Amino acid sequence: MQMAKYDELIASIKNYEAFIGEITYNEPLAQKTTFKVGGTAELFIKPQNYYSFQIALSNLLATNTPFFILGGGSNIVFPDGTLEKVVLSTQDFVSVDKLAVRDLPMDFTEKSIPKDKILITCFSGTPMASLVNYCTEHYISGVEQFAGLPGSVGGATFMNARCFDKSISDIIYYTTHMNLNKDKVELEHNRFDSSKWDYKKSPFQDGNKFITTVTFILDQKTAKDQPQIQADCKKYIAERVDKGHFKYPSAGSVFKNNHDFGKPSGKIIDEAGLKGYTIGGAKIADFHGNFIINFNKASAKDIKDLVEYTTKEVENKFGFKLEPEIIFVETN
Repeated sequence: MQMAKYDELIASIKNYEAFIGEITYNEPLAQKTTFKVGGTAELFIKPQNYYSFQIALSNLLATNTPFFILGGGSNIVFPDGTLEKVVLSTQDFVSVDKLAVRDLPMDFTEKSIPKDKILITCFSGTPMASLVNYCTEHYISGVEQFAGLPGSVGGATFMNARCFDKSISDIIYYTTHMNLNKDKVELEHNRFDSSKWDYKKSPFQDGNKFITTVTFILDQKTAKDQPQIQADCKKYIAERVDKGHFKYPSAGSVFKNNHDFGKPSGKIIDEAGLKGYTIGGAKIADFHGNFIINFNKASAKDIKDLVEYTTKEVENKFGFKLEPEIIFVETN
């Protein structure tokens, strides 16, 4: 495989003494996603800090190099074979900490929050588990429903993840992002505006924007509340285990629920008689109609074919057009 096309890019990135990170060729991708499928990336860049990430991103844009930003990989299906683009990882782009009100952007007209509330900021690559653990340790409530949710804070925000009737947008205070559509990439921030969010919809799905940080507004409790917070987290994790979320590699729910259909997508798929249906090593789970599992060395093509087959069968039988929420990354 000819990798000379990346020589200029790599040399430009390494020209910055401040860049810290790993740059590798032909990086295997399967183990970087919860579906455990996919081939290799021609080039894989894993910056170790925010500034290094900016260096890599600015050089990718300056050289017009196709790239894909990878977070926790919980909703991603990489293609089989070679991905002919650069994968830029946020795996080390992590942090969870309290945010002082005085550190909010200057143009926030109101800089006060109720005494029983607290602001918690995370870098986008932060695992959801790290956020939940931090809150539990510091007697902070509001994220219990997301205990056991795989993936990163950035991914959960991008998808507006919903768990146990609670959306991530229910607790967002403000976000920062890089707008990649502009000639000069600058950091922008947005206070939460409910009109731009909906069920599994976020404003980041409509444009070429990369989420850098997410600030949540949560409930500050006391030490006496910690056992209850811990118990609630364990309860939601146990429910996920009981529902079979961790039995096989998967991406969780494959299709969004549509309230106009009158019932959850999993129920519709079940009523279509598709539970247990397989294509190659991919199967519609016997325990949940809205789960596709990698039960026997599935390929990305197996999963994509099964998604398309399920969509077509449901539409033919009920007239409902299911909308996938997993993302299939194109080869080039």
